[in-house]
Amino acid sequence: MNKYGAEFFGTFWLVLGGCGSAVLAAAFPEVGIGLLGVSLAFGLTVLTMAFAIGHISGCHLNPAVSIGLWAGGRFPANQLLPYIIAQVLGGLAAGGVLYLIASGQAGFDVSNGFAANGYGAHSPGQYSLTSALTSEVVMTMMFVVVILGATDQRAPQGFAPIAIGLCLTLIHLISIPVTNTSVNPARSTGVALYVGDWATAQLWLFWVAPIAGAILGALVYRFIGSEKES
Repeated sequence: MNKYGAEFFGTFWLVLGGCGSAVLAAAFPEVGIGLLGVSLAFGLTVLTMAFAIGHISGCHLNPAVSIGLWAGGRFPANQLLPYIIAQVLGGLAAGGVLYLIASGQAGFDVSNGFAANGYGAHSPGQYSLTSALTSEVVMTMMFVVVILGATDQRAPQGFAPIAIGLCLTLIHLISIPVTNTSVNPARSTGVALYVGDWATAQLWLFWVAPIAGAILGALVYRFIGSEKES
């Protein structure tokens, strides 16, 4: 159970830190942190949790990552469902705390977005469904390639959290304008259920695309990371 607890609290921190920075600090008058700050916040949540709980649960914090690690031969299938449940519950708990904080501001309106992911009219840059799907698949694929590579026994030891955290930062720098960046179904669910309406209607994409991308990333790393000579 300690693994599932670690995943719950780790995902809680990811959603509270990442989405919290977007909701509370991104456009704060005069001293807003902007897209760069939000991108760093998401990366820092993973970096800090990787050091805090990586030795307990592996610090997945993401159903797509758990599935990608399973597809890459690094994670047992019988732990997938409990991990995913813990991650989604952690995201929902963080969304609830963020809602309590954000709703204390006069004029707060959860329908304005609440850091939810979307496409079309609900994409920050008005990007289409096709653009959003492509972005989420490719970004998650690369994220899983980096995770598998950085945690490979042949990689320099002790630096994986830094590489993975910076990779997530880079992913956000690229794709926030497209979908608000998910690459993580638990992160998307954690705020979408509080927004309801369009956010829950579009949530399917932010499960399907990251999972597909994670499986692709595992297949890519199985190919390029194989120790067998060609």
